[in-house]
Amino acid sequence: MIEHLENAGLFLTDQQHVLRLDDQYDCSHLIVINEVPIGTLKYQTHAQHVEIMQLQIHPLHQNKGYGKAVIEQVITNAQSKPIKLTVLKNNPALGLYKRLGFTITGEIITSTTCKRGLFVAKISRFDL
Repeated sequence: MIEHLENAGLFLTDQQHVLRLDDQYDCSHLIVINEVPIGTLKYQTHAQHVEIMQLQIHPLHQNKGYGKAVIEQVITNAQSKPIKLTVLKNNPALGLYKRLGFTITGEIITSTTCKRGLFVAKISRFDL
């Protein structure tokens, strides 16, 4: 994830990374495969939708289908509720989300933590 942030021009200090991880930590779930922690999923179920706040798979375990499996489980558990998330436009995970039925519903441009605008795609999946 750090690589995607830095490619977008967002360079966080160690303290900022810790704060990002600690934010709504009670919504975090460790992803474990064969007793090895490989990532985290942070999400919340609201009355009208499910929000994925963060999905991180360790680089050594990326491109093995684990992120896809996690998202598919969230889709199953959402029970037809819309699923919403934001993703950096330069993050390769955007392609995965699109393949799983998510569509871009908007764009956010923010410059609160970096000098150039950070383009973030707002995407959602609706099962009707």
